[in-house]
Amino acid sequence: MAQNTYKKQNKSSTKSFKFNLDFFNDRKFHLAVGMFLLLTAFFLLVSFVSYLITGKEDQSVVEAFLQTNVKASGQEVQNWFGTLGAITAHYFIFLWFGLAALLIPPFLFLVGHRIIWRKRTLSLTKSFGFTAFYLLWLSTFIGYFMISSDEVSAWGFLSGGAGFELAIIFDSLMGWGTMLFLIFLFLVFNMYFFDITQIPVVDDVVVKFKARLEGLLARKPKAETETEDDKSTADEDIATEDEVDTTGADGSLDFILKQVKEEVEQEEQASSEPNTEEPKKPTPEKPTPPPANVPTFDLGSTDEAEKEEEAPKEVESWSLDKKPEPRKAQPKEDLELSIEIPEEDGSKEEAKPEFSIPVDIPEDEEKRVEEMENYDPTLDLPRYHYPTPELLIDYPQRDIQVSKDELEQNKDKIVETLINFKIGISSIKATIGPTVTLYEIVPEAGVKISKIKNLEDDIALSLAALGIRIIAPIPGRGTIGIEVPNKNREMVDVKSVITTEKFMKSDKDLPIVLGKTISNEVYVTDLAKMPHLLMAGATGQGKSVGLNLIIASLIYKKHPSQLKFVMVDPKKVELTLFNKLERHFLAKLPDSEEAIITDTSKVVNTLNSLCIEMDNRYDLLKDAGCRNLKEYNKKFMNRRLNPKKGHRYLPYIVLIIDELADLMMTAGKEVETPIARLAQLARAIGIHLIVATQRPSVNVITGIIKANFPARLSFRVTSKIDSRTILDTGGADQLVGMGDMLLSLGSDLIRLQCAFVDTPEVDRVCEYVGDQPGYDDAYLLPEFIGDSDGSEVGGVDLSERDALFADAAKVIVMHQQGSTSLIQRKLKLGYNRAGRLIDQLEAAGIVGPFEGSKAREVLVPDEYALEQLLNEIDQKY
Repeated sequence: MAQNTYKKQNKSSTKSFKFNLDFFNDRKFHLAVGMFLLLTAFFLLVSFVSYLITGKEDQSVVEAFLQTNVKASGQEVQNWFGTLGAITAHYFIFLWFGLAALLIPPFLFLVGHRIIWRKRTLSLTKSFGFTAFYLLWLSTFIGYFMISSDEVSAWGFLSGGAGFELAIIFDSLMGWGTMLFLIFLFLVFNMYFFDITQIPVVDDVVVKFKARLEGLLARKPKAETETEDDKSTADEDIATEDEVDTTGADGSLDFILKQVKEEVEQEEQASSEPNTEEPKKPTPEKPTPPPANVPTFDLGSTDEAEKEEEAPKEVESWSLDKKPEPRKAQPKEDLELSIEIPEEDGSKEEAKPEFSIPVDIPEDEEKRVEEMENYDPTLDLPRYHYPTPELLIDYPQRDIQVSKDELEQNKDKIVETLINFKIGISSIKATIGPTVTLYEIVPEAGVKISKIKNLEDDIALSLAALGIRIIAPIPGRGTIGIEVPNKNREMVDVKSVITTEKFMKSDKDLPIVLGKTISNEVYVTDLAKMPHLLMAGATGQGKSVGLNLIIASLIYKKHPSQLKFVMVDPKKVELTLFNKLERHFLAKLPDSEEAIITDTSKVVNTLNSLCIEMDNRYDLLKDAGCRNLKEYNKKFMNRRLNPKKGHRYLPYIVLIIDELADLMMTAGKEVETPIARLAQLARAIGIHLIVATQRPSVNVITGIIKANFPARLSFRVTSKIDSRTILDTGGADQLVGMGDMLLSLGSDLIRLQCAFVDTPEVDRVCEYVGDQPGYDDAYLLPEFIGDSDGSEVGGVDLSERDALFADAAKVIVMHQQGSTSLIQRKLKLGYNRAGRLIDQLEAAGIVGPFEGSKAREVLVPDEYALEQLLNEIDQKY
């Protein structure tokens, strides 16, 4: 038998310490302090406002307070809070800070509000710094103007005594320079407090001047073949029309432009040289330095909330004092609940990582020149800038944590439920996540795991939880996990995961960030290693947000020359935001007007076009002697493949289908076959699929499709059958929604909280990319010519219709059953003629395709529509 874990305490030796600690940690003491601060804030505010109205009448009473009876003073004073209010306001306003004292009540109210309601509205540290600075600065600023005033005694409350004395000291030291010094302090403090790093008006002027200068420098001389001596002679003797227009009476503009051009070239050369302080971000395929415009992100401007989030939290453990009567040899009061708050991604030492990969500068000049001669695909768009984290919303940090009371209550209910079913526990530990808390229990020896697994509903009933999930056992730990949803869940915003060093410095081929795990770690995976992803989830559970997060993370990490998207959106509204990326990241058919496919009839052509692209790429890999896309692109960039033989740089292609169920209903086998081909063969040549659906049923996610999607991602679904269909196991029906999801990678099942990316954030990122210079058009896929004319199916010519064609059509529409035997019975025909009639009806669009033992679908709803269709066929043939 496993020995029980006991936690013994010497109550007599720690009695006094516990009394003091409990007194200061008591919630009632906190409420008393908070209410005192709120009342103090109200008292000061009313006293200060009253002093501004009645201060002159009360000043004589306050100054003679010590020589006057308290009762007499109270009758003479005019302040709304009596003598105490008048004295307090006199000190704070008249003797100390003046009007700036009005900043004190709001700060006290903020502190009291935080203590009582435990809600974070504003940072207390920043609020204290703001209040302290402006108390001194505003009183000194007003006092400087009161120095030369004749009514200092009458209006002294404006600056206060402290501010007036400080102004006199500064005036004695610097004279009128005091005003410049105060303005300097004001600007510097606000720049640091509000994180102001640029002046918009000045930036607009600089951008316009730079654009104008680039336009002037872009002009080329007419004769490029002349020597420099001939050009200088020609410039001295002859003035071109452009020079006459730009210089006018002054002919020195040409000389000025030459000097400016030389300076610009020197600056560009200096900016293009490798800098060890801010290394540039190279392309992952080769070690050569990237273009000068590739940005490096610096987290130096992260606020205090982000720094607190990155700091590792303490690991606490305590024993519970609540002791119900034991029912087994293992009493509940002896169990120690070990609370483990997992560390955030990052540490204090790594609070300011630079999002760039250091580039090794070759020491040998010859080697450096040889590397620079390699092909660089990013030079197609040399001025492209990666999106910046400033485009994302910076949500305020919220102190949403699972309280100790909630953990203790859940622990007691779990242990009590297990004891009721005669199951003993050796130990229990809790790991707090953003959405759920994982309770790991170690059962006593001899307890069957299946017995605990069957108590899932009973534990959920005792906890009154939305839905719990039992992991029995947790792989690699030797414990049983019980995931319980938190009462107050934490929102994971996209900026907090995008700006982490783990993602921005990732060297994966197609890195995507999905959110945070149950242990608060940012989860980054590689789409190229998946290699395809199948997503499912009921309506409103976060499926579209997950797609937007995957697309945004790829845009943040990849250059337009390295990645292309093929987007299929039958719902027509989910992916329309990415239309602005057409000339950068999207791919389409040559004759297509829109890059994002919303018409179901064009999906089949697009999928077959991707199959042709796949076959063409395999031919290129075969000629190059490479096994995958990464090897082929590396060989091409090293100039080891001849472009004249058809070789070219091949970008990754990601096919995104937002709703597979709609395509399977309308196209069926025509969609299933190319998707299955791509899923089976396309991983080696850089084509990857992300397929999402609301209905993970077997007729949508067929066996052929499912077998080639080893990576499955499921949000909350409505039934256990759907969960088993998408994940091959239960659990997706027990999720709590709003981005809570399960990721299956082979044998691993990981619970994640999807990061929230709002529509305005996606719109800003797309506008930032779309406003930059791009390609002339979207990436063109191979042309695919399908059956554009529906008059012939399997060699059927409607111009040679059977004499009973119209009668057979009426029988089929009237009975709404596309069956060959029905035509045989009603028209008294043989099987061969009835089969030819059904083929002609299919070619005319009256019945659907062959579906095995099932009757064909009738596509015409009534006889009136049939008459119109027959008239059109008669006119055409």
